[in-house]
Amino acid sequence: MQAPRQLPPMWTPGIVQGVPPDGVLDLADGYLDPELLPTGMMASAYAEALDEYGPAALTYGANAGVAPLRGALAERAKAAGGYPCGPENVLITAGTSQALHLLATRLGAPGDVVLCEWASYHLAKRIFSDCGLRTVPIPEDAEGPDPAALSDLLLDLRADGDRAAFAYLIPTFHNPTGRVIGGRRRADLLEVAQDHGLPIVEDDAYAELCLDPIDLPAPLAAMAGYDGVVRLCSFAKTLGPGLRLGWMLADPALVTRLAGEGLLSSGGGVNHLTSLAVTPLIQHGAYDRRLLWLRDQLKARRDALVSGLRAGGADAFAVPHGGFFLWLHGLNAQAIEPTGVRAMDGALFGPLAEPGLRLSFSFSSPTDLEEAGHRLASAYRA
Repeated sequence: MQAPRQLPPMWTPGIVQGVPPDGVLDLADGYLDPELLPTGMMASAYAEALDEYGPAALTYGANAGVAPLRGALAERAKAAGGYPCGPENVLITAGTSQALHLLATRLGAPGDVVLCEWASYHLAKRIFSDCGLRTVPIPEDAEGPDPAALSDLLLDLRADGDRAAFAYLIPTFHNPTGRVIGGRRRADLLEVAQDHGLPIVEDDAYAELCLDPIDLPAPLAAMAGYDGVVRLCSFAKTLGPGLRLGWMLADPALVTRLAGEGLLSSGGGVNHLTSLAVTPLIQHGAYDRRLLWLRDQLKARRDALVSGLRAGGADAFAVPHGGFFLWLHGLNAQAIEPTGVRAMDGALFGPLAEPGLRLSFSFSSPTDLEEAGHRLASAYRA
């Protein structure tokens, strides 16, 4: 068997969150390949921010985040879909995880229910559980969560005396399956949520990582005019999770409320220096040039994994059009242990009707991914 490539010297426990065992082809975690992380670009960006802003870069930042970044992100959201968006709709966050914790504690209370997709991001569900919330899956069909079933579920919860805090959905390049919910289904889900007064939290971490020439539906938040829908975005998947920088697009009243609470009034805006470093990357086009390059790199990795799976005779999957993940039906983590490939067992994401694996193609090299595909196909045939 081909040995996996070596990781950088400082990619070690105690420095980074996850380190795969030696000799293992790692398709488990949703990390960017070390070779895809822009260390040089960010070193220059931090230096330029300190030169331009001086001591103001190292003090407490504006509660909702620095105005130039909020403005740039609002313009970006408006340009992408043609929907109105202004700085008043933007709250800078310490990534999606911090935003989820913030919303779980502000929109929900212990004992409340969060409605989610049948298979959903497992660490989001852990955040909700840590905040005392219960997750309940929405019945689905081939297009995604079923609007009529969502309506019935909300009526049943209300009859039982339970409160639904919000629905948590990942409609674009879903984690873990890579699915995209279509525009018509999004509109129907919005209609049901609005009829029932149900807020929606839209996790859009992968929206800028479309790898094929397809037209993506508008985000739920944009379709709703940010009324009752909060959209969460992140630089973790495009620049690097170590920045701990993301943003929330929401109704201005919610942005103002959150920015005025003790957490941000006490400490100021999150990741102030990083925000100042990233802003000119967006304003002057460096971020978009990086996205073009990054999409090509991820596409090559996805295609290598698909090639290995198909060459080995495994065909129980749909090729995702973007994001980090491919969902392989019919195998679980135990079945692939002898192959030397590490992947996420589908059972981590929800009560599934059949075994499945989430395969991440973002962390490994194309050569390693093709080899992993061959090995997984061997287990699939067996």
